[in-house]
Amino acid sequence: MAPKRPEGAGAIPKSVESPALSSPDPANLYAALDLGTNSCRMLIAQPQGSQFVVVDSFSKSVQLGAGLERSGRLSRSSIYRTIQALRVCQQKLKRHKVTRMRLVATEACRRASNGKEFMSRVRRETGLKLDIIEPQEEAQLAVVSCAPLVSRKTDQLLVVDIGGGSTELVWIDLTNVPSHERPKSIMRMHTGFHSIDNRSSAAKVVDWISVPLGVATLRDQFNDVEDDSARFALMSWFFEENLAEFAPYKDEPPREGFQIVGTSGTVTTVAASHLGLKRYDRNKVDGLRMTSEEIDKVIRSYLALGPVGRRRDPRIGTDRQALIMSGAAILQALLRCWPTDRLSVADRGLREGMLYAQMSEDGVLTDGSD
Repeated sequence: MAPKRPEGAGAIPKSVESPALSSPDPANLYAALDLGTNSCRMLIAQPQGSQFVVVDSFSKSVQLGAGLERSGRLSRSSIYRTIQALRVCQQKLKRHKVTRMRLVATEACRRASNGKEFMSRVRRETGLKLDIIEPQEEAQLAVVSCAPLVSRKTDQLLVVDIGGGSTELVWIDLTNVPSHERPKSIMRMHTGFHSIDNRSSAAKVVDWISVPLGVATLRDQFNDVEDDSARFALMSWFFEENLAEFAPYKDEPPREGFQIVGTSGTVTTVAASHLGLKRYDRNKVDGLRMTSEEIDKVIRSYLALGPVGRRRDPRIGTDRQALIMSGAAILQALLRCWPTDRLSVADRGLREGMLYAQMSEDGVLTDGSD
């Protein structure tokens, strides 16, 4: 099956520009920052039509959740790394004179006993006010960011966001939505899954779940298993066990009209490996469609490489190699439950969702995101 990118796959963000080459009006700028269990990521963008253009970005592996599974607290070294990264973000926001922003923290700060204390320290030392968001809002933002990847042929949609500390799954029924309206109907969910919508043609959330297992927390739970293949199998089995409460259509998984959209470093890494990319290229990865069989082939190749081989593999990268097998275990568990020939790879997530929500609330995006 030849790799495909659906029409509109690159809708958010439309392009990436160097801040040195453009000086946008600060009044038109918006920022979104996502502080996760592993990474600190930020985008600064300006609206353009029904989309937005990224003018600056930041991404850093801070491993905020390192040791959290064992101690229940954010460690001193993790806090130090994260605050250093947030200082860089604060400098970028100041340089661009951004006033409209949404800055959030997710699972690590939700779970840590010193999470709120850490938020206070961040504000004191960097001037940034971060909100610890609930799992439902995290899932909601991931769904909105993936809207441009939704096929007009999709009747049942599963959006999966594999994070460092948790994994969000949202199942959406689109059968009552006209085919040309389906991506746009997902965009409308920026106000919430259960917002009042009198339209009979609205997208409906069948079920959603936040599993407190992500690439870092799942890896940490099985760190004591020495055998590489056994550890992978145990991680995949354990994650599937945690899906027991989320099982729409599990007994008869649909194939026709069913689409999974996956957003995470795991999914984009698997896609890059499938394409044989030596250097990551977002334009080739974002929106790529893969079959269950193609994904399984990549995962088997990772197992064959072993830990040493994965560390040396340029397709995986040094930042991702320690987490790729726990992420692959989650992905394999999902595809056992819901095999598909239309898994769409999304190089997008909370930041894009937050940007769209802010801009939509301010009415600065034109209607018609298709």
